[in-house]
Amino acid sequence: MMQQTGLAVSLGDSIEEDEVVALYEANAWSSAKKPRQLMAALRNSHALATARVDGRLAGLGNAISDGHLVVYFPHMLVHPDFQRHGVGRALMGLLMDKYVGFHQLMLTADGAAVDFYKSMGFQRAGRTEPMWIYAGDEH
Repeated sequence: MMQQTGLAVSLGDSIEEDEVVALYEANAWSSAKKPRQLMAALRNSHALATARVDGRLAGLGNAISDGHLVVYFPHMLVHPDFQRHGVGRALMGLLMDKYVGFHQLMLTADGAAVDFYKSMGFQRAGRTEPMWIYAGDEH
């Protein structure tokens, strides 16, 4: 897999609503329909990682954490134009580096993302089964 040229990943980047909504729409995530709540959620995350290619928002990932033991990664999106070019791996690597040594790193994966996260060291958590009350429509 070839690393995306012009790629910059950051934990300190600022984000704008229009570029974030475009990213979520490109991935058909229902959160794009709630831009005010989405922006508040991302900006109030424990950590927000962004990936830009030549200044364009190519992906982002966020973390919710108690800051000591447990971290959950609810959102990880890469624009389809930049998928399979190392952007997601760079984002996840940045977030995992921030939370190295934590007792528990958690996420929920589906579809093709399962194999990606396995390649990053994640595994199914015992006999657990993901459960939710969900207001979206894409799953």
